[in-house]
Amino acid sequence: MPKRPWLRLDHLTVIAPSLAEGVAHVRACLDLDVPFGQRHGYMGTHNHLLQLGGSVYLEIVALDPDGRHPGRARWFGLDDQAGVRRAWDDGRRLRGSVARVDGIDAVLAGREAIFGCKVALPPIDSSFDFAIPEDGSLPLSGAMPSLIDRRGKPRAMATMADLGARLLSLVLAHPEPDRIAKLYDELSIDRPPEILPGANTRYLARIETPAGMKELS
Repeated sequence: MPKRPWLRLDHLTVIAPSLAEGVAHVRACLDLDVPFGQRHGYMGTHNHLLQLGGSVYLEIVALDPDGRHPGRARWFGLDDQAGVRRAWDDGRRLRGSVARVDGIDAVLAGREAIFGCKVALPPIDSSFDFAIPEDGSLPLSGAMPSLIDRRGKPRAMATMADLGARLLSLVLAHPEPDRIAKLYDELSIDRPPEILPGANTRYLARIETPAGMKELS
């Protein structure tokens, strides 16, 4: 076992101004209709979910217009709807990822400025921990994954649609590729993205589908 914190890719996140827009975008990219997943009453958000092979999946997440405000910053920067819209209109729709870890406190120690603080969710009868910056923003604008600790319980993949999509690779463009690559190496994250220089934080996932290889951005 590695001595350093060991993070594993949990899921990719398309962060949409609305679920309808998110589903339409993924349909246009992958030629797949991703079904509804769940409502997060404790966050005022909802999602659609799609298996990507193994224990990795795709989440399309958006603010739930019928949901309640959680009384704290929502995850994935979804309180900043103007910012979500700007990124969306700029073509940055696949905005990041979530990494799962056993023992989130060890990973967060000294890294709260990047990942935020541990939040037990749901607040009542909590079953997992999620790291959220105080303002709800994505870690380093999405260049680093959000962190989830499922407390030793695997994600129930059987409840999620499997339409034959399989993640092949993930590419991250960033203005400081060497700095981001160093952080990934320090955290010993499995399946890290290929990190390339770019004007801003931008992801591209290559996904095998029943219709052939497709790209999601």
